[in-house]
Amino acid sequence: MAKVAFLGLGVMGYPMAGHLKNKGGHEVTVYNRTHAKAEKWAGQFGGKAAKTPKEAAEGQDFVMMCVGNDNDVREVALGANGAYAGVKKGAVFVDHTTASAEIARELYAEAKKRGFDFIDAPVSGGQAGAENGALTVMCGGDAEPFARAEKVIAAYARACNLMGASGSGQLAKMVNQICIAGLVQGLAEGVHFAKKAGLDIEKLIATISKGAAQSWQMENRYKTMAADKFDFGFAVDWMRKDLSICLAEARRNGANLPVSALVDQFYAEVQKMGGSRWDTSSLIARLDR
Repeated sequence: MAKVAFLGLGVMGYPMAGHLKNKGGHEVTVYNRTHAKAEKWAGQFGGKAAKTPKEAAEGQDFVMMCVGNDNDVREVALGANGAYAGVKKGAVFVDHTTASAEIARELYAEAKKRGFDFIDAPVSGGQAGAENGALTVMCGGDAEPFARAEKVIAAYARACNLMGASGSGQLAKMVNQICIAGLVQGLAEGVHFAKKAGLDIEKLIATISKGAAQSWQMENRYKTMAADKFDFGFAVDWMRKDLSICLAEARRNGANLPVSALVDQFYAEVQKMGGSRWDTSSLIARLDR
């Protein structure tokens, strides 16, 4: 059992912190910008609720964070009453936010100066993965603190791997999102074409999902795509945030991402259709309109 803080109780963080308490058996203190949500969590799971990131981090062996973007990461970690002011020497700070590799390296360097360790550890698996404790975690940082953190992360992960030096976890998550963008667009076009061609969608997917076209997106999203229902996962707003990180990093490293850039613009069209909070499979909506 370890003393753990969890900062950020959104759709991902709330159940992740719950797994730390119930499945991991850890002593958990939570912080959320809206304190009422932290108190609700503490009431539900039996942990403690702190009023500031600094208070939550004080005396903990591990500090986990899952917030919105680079600005949120910087504010919660380094801002007034930020967590970094409370982290003890020798502790490990684990950031599960999908953010830039740049902010990961910045926080890694600052943690080293202060005598503790930092692991960037973005996750894949969405809300369902968080609720079921079955996330995939991609980490960047040093091997020894990763080995310690991995045992704690195990409470909500089915896979957790160290990808390389600081920032490598975020770079791996970018690859994840780049791959997903193309897959979802391909599936949207396929289902859209099948509708226009008058094919039986159930028979079609039952057949082609046994061959080379099979994917997680096909297995989990074809039904909702065909039914024009888009309330089943990762929101378009979040995907556009992630793709903007991918495209910015590509400009830095010289990678060519024509499909990702195009799909990002398709998601912008979905936003204009009122689909900001629809899930990513809503790419089909712009084809069917």
